[in-house]
Amino acid sequence: MSWTQVVVVSLFTTLLILTFSSVVENAALRDDSKADHPKGVPLHVFMPESDASNFFKRRSRRSSGYYAEPQAEQRVKLSLSERRREYDEEQRNDSENYVEERRDEQNERSREMTEQFRESHYAGLYHRSYWFY
Repeated sequence: MSWTQVVVVSLFTTLLILTFSSVVENAALRDDSKADHPKGVPLHVFMPESDASNFFKRRSRRSSGYYAEPQAEQRVKLSLSERRREYDEEQRNDSENYVEERRDEQNERSREMTEQFRESHYAGLYHRSYWFY
């Protein structure tokens, strides 16, 4: 038996068990339309599809009364973008400072190496007046 047959047989068996089980029968909703309901408890939990779609259509559009909500969202977006801009600027400044420090250190090292080279190679071989033509 292949694995697909095993899966199909097990699903079919599960479906049969659930169909004829008393658990499914107990899970069904009772029709208590004649029962006494306390005040304030709605009788209908479900509504017709047309009413539900109208409800969601009305709620999806922004009404003019909720003008403060988009403004608050816009303020949050602006503050977030401002914080992001400040963070990016700070990172850019740190990077530029790091690069500048590295460049200064490199220039200082090369200047020191040049001075050491001149001192070691020209220390007494030439008179000072011959260095510049």
